[in-house]
Amino acid sequence: MIAYPNRHPWHHARSIACATVAALALAALPRRAAAQPAVAQPAPADTTVRVTYGAFVDGYFAYDAGRPASFDRSFAGGAPFTTQPSRHNEFNINLAYVEAVLAGARVRGRFALQAGTSVQSNYAGEPVNGTISGPSLARHIQEAVVGYKIADHVWIDGGIFYSNMGMEGWVSRDNPTYTRSLVGDYSPYYSTGVKATWAATPKLTARLDIVNGWQNISENNSGKGAGIRLDYAVTPTSTLSYYNFISSEAGSRVRSFNGVGAKLATAGGWTLLGEADYGTQSRPAGAAGTSSWINTAAIVRRQVAPTIALSGRVEYMRDPDQVVLATGTRGSGATAIANAPFRAVGASVGVDVQPQARFLWRSEVRGWQNRDAIFPDGRNETPSKRSGFVVSSLALTF
Repeated sequence: MIAYPNRHPWHHARSIACATVAALALAALPRRAAAQPAVAQPAPADTTVRVTYGAFVDGYFAYDAGRPASFDRSFAGGAPFTTQPSRHNEFNINLAYVEAVLAGARVRGRFALQAGTSVQSNYAGEPVNGTISGPSLARHIQEAVVGYKIADHVWIDGGIFYSNMGMEGWVSRDNPTYTRSLVGDYSPYYSTGVKATWAATPKLTARLDIVNGWQNISENNSGKGAGIRLDYAVTPTSTLSYYNFISSEAGSRVRSFNGVGAKLATAGGWTLLGEADYGTQSRPAGAAGTSSWINTAAIVRRQVAPTIALSGRVEYMRDPDQVVLATGTRGSGATAIANAPFRAVGASVGVDVQPQARFLWRSEVRGWQNRDAIFPDGRNETPSKRSGFVVSSLALTF
């Protein structure tokens, strides 16, 4: 047996020191590994996001005093007139839609599918350019929009969304009168592109849109349109608005559009809404100057009882070159006669009954007087200067 000499205490201390260094080295390995570039981790879930679902149905019956032969509410000869109501002497659905709405601290979006006679009428002019475009599918997309909050008070949204123009909305439930004014029908309800919304102050909101054009999902030229909107909340129940738009339409003809509006709701149950729009468009090649149109409306609504409201409206529109409102022709072939332009005053009165929060029964009488005879007259073949209808609607919010 080999005998080992007794170790000096220094040797024992050195052994302990070596063991300690080794332990520290092993302990340091995970820390060095953690200092290396980390593997990308998925973004944390936004626990504030909430998704809600809803639906809306608006059914109606309308009777047009001009008794148009096609049952479309139209000018003499058949050119469509208003989007709501669109049909005469017929029970039908004005608008029905289903929706999913996402709301979160930094993300938001809405997806809504729709159908109805107002949809068919409003999207009839959707461009067909190529084989993958046109109104057959596009008209059923009310909104398909995705938004992200890029900074405090600033959102960027993209997709198909409601336009930046006007004071009246697409859904009848949200307007002070059942039918939309001509100032609403003859400016865009929807746009396709991107928009930036900035809540500049608690009272002032600014919006900038870059879109395909004047109410079109499919593109019809190489240009793009741009518009801004400013909403200023004078009080919590009163708002002043300015909006504009510029684009290339009808080929390469420049169209510009400006509008102002105001909405006021009082504690006494009164709602006042006013709007005035002015647009111009360059004339075709070889023709000097620009065409222009003007459109105005004033609406008053009074809540006379907890479940009953009355409304009244006056409006005026003039489009002498038929830039946005084409009255069409009568007859066909060599005997076709072009209708005169739309230069008319109009008025309406309405009654709303809402016995339940989700149920709304609205009835309205509305008419126009044009400078020239352009409306159908069901009693004889010659057109009339007057047009009028009565409509009643039942609507339900799900």
